[in-house]
This record gives sequence, structure tokens and C-alpha cells, in this order.
Amino acid sequence: MSTLTLQDPTYAHEVVAPTSKSAAHRALCAAAFANAPTTLYINTVCDDIEATCRCLCALGAKITQKDRTLAVVPVARENIQKNALLDCGESGSTLRFLLPVCAALGANARFMRHGRLPKRPLSPLWEELEAHGLTLSEQDELLITSGRIGAGDYTIDAQVSSQYVTGLLLALSLLDTPSTLTLTGEIESAPYIDMTLTTLARFGAAPKIGIDGRTYHIHGYAAAPLTSPGSLTPEGDFSGAAFPLALGAIGPHAVTVRGLDVASTQGDKEILSLLTRFGAKVTVKDDAVTVAPASLTGIEINAKQIPDLVPILAVIGAAASGTTTITGAARLRLKESDRLAAMHAFLSTVGGDITTTEDALTINGGKPLTGGRVETFGDHRIAMSAAVAAVLTNAPLTLSDTACVAKSYPAFFDEVVFA
Repeated sequence: MSTLTLQDPTYAHEVVAPTSKSAAHRALCAAAFANAPTTLYINTVCDDIEATCRCLCALGAKITQKDRTLAVVPVARENIQKNALLDCGESGSTLRFLLPVCAALGANARFMRHGRLPKRPLSPLWEELEAHGLTLSEQDELLITSGRIGAGDYTIDAQVSSQYVTGLLLALSLLDTPSTLTLTGEIESAPYIDMTLTTLARFGAAPKIGIDGRTYHIHGYAAAPLTSPGSLTPEGDFSGAAFPLALGAIGPHAVTVRGLDVASTQGDKEILSLLTRFGAKVTVKDDAVTVAPASLTGIEINAKQIPDLVPILAVIGAAASGTTTITGAARLRLKESDRLAAMHAFLSTVGGDITTTEDALTINGGKPLTGGRVETFGDHRIAMSAAVAAVLTNAPLTLSDTACVAKSYPAFFDEVVFA
């Protein structure tokens, strides 16, 4: 834990977007079971990516970091390390991706979970895996698996987490024979499923999508083995870039973020259109996005497909005149913190006008914010949002914990806040 007081920070004018951890997770999982080594060019190795690397190595892959590359030597499916201890840290993606993968490989793995991760939901993924042959049990922070799932017809309710869908798509791609995966319910965070499909396509194992867009026909490893592309550069992260881009909208000067692909399937690319709707000046040139300050006005936002943006959107709402309403945000109560409660506590502490319901935030913005000590709840997105909000306060702002940003953006304070 590291307490930090922000007083006259020198916010950056230009930054390079960190590598998308969502894209990196997926690329690492595919590379670890491909037919040949893969080199990933990556500029940010955060705690969550380290967790995925650590777990894949425990299963038998070899991953070496040097400068800005991760060299992945895959492990053959028949040589998977059995009964391995997989330390997931606090990474929900690591757990939810590798649980189905280990089930497909019959690894009988033990997953160690830290922080709030043991409390975050695994249903209905748990039940679907058990219905296909896996046995799951818990001992405090440990999640223990035994048995093996086979090819067949799988169904998952997609309104809880897109990570369940990703985990199953990866897992079923490792089984020899074909399977189907059908999604029920309202699909949450659909762009993240698209990222998984893109990754599988790059490794030569793209599923066939049914005409309804809800059924995936996975060919299986015998027909479509994961084939290394040799090298891969996961794209820049719009989730991380949202914080410096927000600074450009509410701070003293324009901010440019380079290394972004505006044709990306990332859902959090929506930050560009949302900033434009707020009234900020957004310009795009090649891989660079520049956001300049302007008069901002509150807007209505449905966050079902972009939950990770909610904390920083609430800060922008506090800077904008009028009312900003963010709905469809119930899942934020199950993240690294209860993010709706955390943002309510933070903005209320510094004089913001905010109310919450079970799944929504309403911010009456345009009012000066005060300084003081605020709780970040050990949540990286709350800490970064609070650091951005310091540009709005009329007195120093003290953050209770800043070390937590290492989960997704380790260089945030060096590159963005104290540049």
C-alpha cells in the first residue's frame, strides 16, 4: 500500500497507451498451447498479465520476458503438468479463462485466489463445467478441480460475464473433436467476446458463428490446431487510455495518446464517442488520439458493454455541467471493489453531488471539488480515477493506496500524473 498526496501534479501532454491486458491475456493463453513458439511485443506487463504468465508456466509452458517482449514456448497438451498450483493473484480473467482450459486438459489444477477474487462469481460457468465431467471444490482461497470435460454441446448464460464465454471458447478449441457453445440471456461486454474470436483467428482456430450470432461451432484441435503466427503485437489499451484521455477533456491542456487502433473491437473504444458527446474536442490521426478541453455537459450512458469505463466516466460527469446518469452498472459491485459504492464514497468525500442505486450512478456536475483524503479501496480503476479528479479539486487530494494501479497500468503515475 502506498499513500500519495497530489498537489500541483504535472500531467502529461502525450503518452503511449499501455498494451491491452485483455488482448495480452488472450494471446498468452493461445500461444501457450500453440504448435510453435510465439513472440509477443508488449510494452506493459502488469500484475494481471504476470498472473496469467505464472499460471501458464505452472502448467508447463515457458515464458521469458526481455525488454518489451514475452517469448512463449508452448506446452504440448499431452505434457500438461498435473496437480499444479496456479496462483491467479486478483485476476478474474486469469481464473475464468484458465479454469475451463484446465478442465479441457484434465490438469486437476488448484487455483489460488487473492483479494476479492474468491468472492467474485463463477456461476453459471461452475455448473456448466460440472455438467460436462469436471468436479470442483473450494477450500478457503483454493479452488480445486478434478476430472476432464469432453467435446459436446455447451450452453452459458452470457449476461453474467463475457469472461466465461472466452474461457469456454479457448477450452473447446483444445479438445480434439468439434463442440458447440450457445449463449443465452443478454450478452454483457460483447466486444470482449469479439476480441477472443480475433485472437483465435490469428492462431488459425476461428469458430464458425451461427446465423443467430449466439452459437459458436468450434472445430476442435484435430481440425483447427492453434497455429503460432510467429510474432504478435497486442493492441494498445483503450481501458487504460481512458484516464489520460479524460484528463485532456477536464484538465488544463490537451492530451494525446498514441498506440491506439480506432478500428479495434475493444468495447472501451467507446470512450472516444462518449467524450465527444460530453462536448470534448476529440481528433484522431493515424494511431494517435488527442482530446482537448471544452465546455462539457452531462449525458446519459448505458454501461452494460463498457463496465470498466464507469469510474472515469463518473469523474468526467463531475466536471460537466448538468446531470450525468450511468445505468446498467450492477456488475461493478462485483469487481475488485464495489465500484458503485467506491465512487459514491470518493466523490461525496470531495464535495461531489452523486447518488447511487443498485445499478446506476447519477452525478450533478459542474461544481468545484474539495481536497482531502479519499479511500481507493485497493482498486486500480478507483485510484486512477481519483488521480484524474485531482485536476478538479481546489486543495490537495490524498489517495489511500496507489500501489494497486500495478494491476493494470504500473507506469500510470510516472507517465500520466507526474510526467
